[in-house]
Amino acid sequence: MYVAGFVIPVPEENLEAYKAWAKASAALFREYGCLEIVDAWEDNVPDGQQTDFRRAVAAKPGEKIVLSWQVWPSRTEMEQAEAQIAKDSRFDIPVEIPFDHRRLILGAFNPIHTLGREDGTS
Repeated sequence: MYVAGFVIPVPEENLEAYKAWAKASAALFREYGCLEIVDAWEDNVPDGQQTDFRRAVAAKPGEKIVLSWQVWPSRTEMEQAEAQIAKDSRFDIPVEIPFDHRRLILGAFNPIHTLGREDGTS
């Protein structure tokens, strides 16, 4: 298992547009072997004293934080998919996406502990 994570600032008024975009994107990632995708809309994201999600993505007033992750079978399979995705015109960034993609944070991680998965690592 390999996990890619994202923190994304999305204008609050773009919730429905984001949901539609996420659903369409997830279908494409599934074609390339992604096992699971979760997009979670901000519900309780407190301001921190030193840092927080909002400051991390330079969120503007009226933007909500989306926490998203993708579960892939392995780093190798994710990287192979990324190489294929780069050539797939369906992944070209459209003129209008429901967030500022330049401010999202992304990273990929090797799980060191999971709960609730048969293939978990502990």
